[in-house]
Amino acid sequence: MNNLIELGGDGLLALFHGKNGESLIPKPFERDIFLLDTHVAGTTHIEGIDELEPYLKSGDRLNLFREPDNPYDEFAILIKTMGGVKIGYIPQKDNIIFARLMDAGKLLFGKITEKEKKGNWLRIKIQVFMHE
Repeated sequence: MNNLIELGGDGLLALFHGKNGESLIPKPFERDIFLLDTHVAGTTHIEGIDELEPYLKSGDRLNLFREPDNPYDEFAILIKTMGGVKIGYIPQKDNIIFARLMDAGKLLFGKITEKEKKGNWLRIKIQVFMHE
């Protein structure tokens, strides 16, 4: 019976907590909820965006971070790659509701759907999701 409840073994607790602390059983009702199609704002102001562009692929997940102390927008939401590289912001016209959701503790993330180079501007289209 002891081997069933050993935390580090193959027992019952290992199913819930996993061997590395990651659950092997999905949480009930866990899902990603699509919220909006939009684009990344401010890419022309990002140093090195041209060098980064070949590494940005459709389907890549993006991390979203609240930036309440942003001097230009109190509802600013920063967008970074999974590697932590800043690529821009959620457009100001779209960010108020998302900022309030994030301030309430909701986890939002983005996924690249398309990218297009237009002169000096890199247009990155994304979808925004809420993980619930």
